[in-house]
Amino acid sequence: MDWCISSLLWYFIPLCLLVHIVCFIFGDADFTLLRASLTGHRPETKLKGLVVWVTGASSGIGEELAYQLARCGSRLILSARREDQLKRVKRHCLENSSLKDEEILVLPLDLLDRKSHMEKAKTAIEYFGHIDVLINNGGRSQRSLCLETRVEVYQALMELNFLGTVSLTKEVLPHMTQRGKGSIVTVSSVVGLAGAPLATGYSASKHALQGFFNSLRTELTDFPNILISMVCPGPVQSQIVDNAFTEELSKPVATVGSQEHKMQTSRCVRLMLVGIANDVKEMWIAQQPFLLFYYAWQYAPTVAWAMTNLLGRKRVQNFKAGLDADSAYFTKPKTS
Repeated sequence: MDWCISSLLWYFIPLCLLVHIVCFIFGDADFTLLRASLTGHRPETKLKGLVVWVTGASSGIGEELAYQLARCGSRLILSARREDQLKRVKRHCLENSSLKDEEILVLPLDLLDRKSHMEKAKTAIEYFGHIDVLINNGGRSQRSLCLETRVEVYQALMELNFLGTVSLTKEVLPHMTQRGKGSIVTVSSVVGLAGAPLATGYSASKHALQGFFNSLRTELTDFPNILISMVCPGPVQSQIVDNAFTEELSKPVATVGSQEHKMQTSRCVRLMLVGIANDVKEMWIAQQPFLLFYYAWQYAPTVAWAMTNLLGRKRVQNFKAGLDADSAYFTKPKTS
């Protein structure tokens, strides 16, 4: 009997390792999230009928969240600064789902205008009677070198990405604690876990979000039915680079570059919804080789520093040469 058990273990353990290696090579999310996508609850079942408030819903990940949530049957509150774009997103949701007009509320919101957040939250709660899920997706990125970046840019990034998100969360959280349930899902980034050149301020704002919400989660141990979840995507096809801050507040990004090497927005959002449906507290979403960075920073930081220094140098060199920062890893540097 002992011999049989030993034989089984001899074959079973290497097989498990092989399966995990294959999943890692071809995967586009952490093992917990991938497992949930294969064996966990389906968003179409868990999110149907829930009231979901999405910020940054006028483009990119937020826009795709609106479309997929509508198909899941979630009732929506769509927020961003541009009301005309929110109405466009709402029309698309209605045309491609079974939702009725009154089941989608367009609620313009400026994360920088923190004095308005109490009234906006009150409007959202009164419209549907409650909020089940708040998805903090609004924010801007950065593409500039620290030595060239004005302090006002760093202030704007922290005001928008960090304080704006915290402010809105604080208006919704008491409502959820009173009900004893709810989900607050915040879109961070791979640079919220590890630093990256050309994004010193953006990375700092995402690190701040990680620290805030990870600490908040521990404060809410008396509310086990309130999920605090962080989403850490790698490069995703969206307009985030187009709207990124540069070294000056009013200066646009010079080169956006191709989006083809990035993860499709639809896949990223699908994984996000799987994570929400299965109460995943932190989601790593990225294709290789970016997914490798998550694991390296988590389990082998010395190796991660070596990788980051090597690739970061190339990223800066190509940025100075006029190439897009994100596609720099896939593009040969310009030569004189």
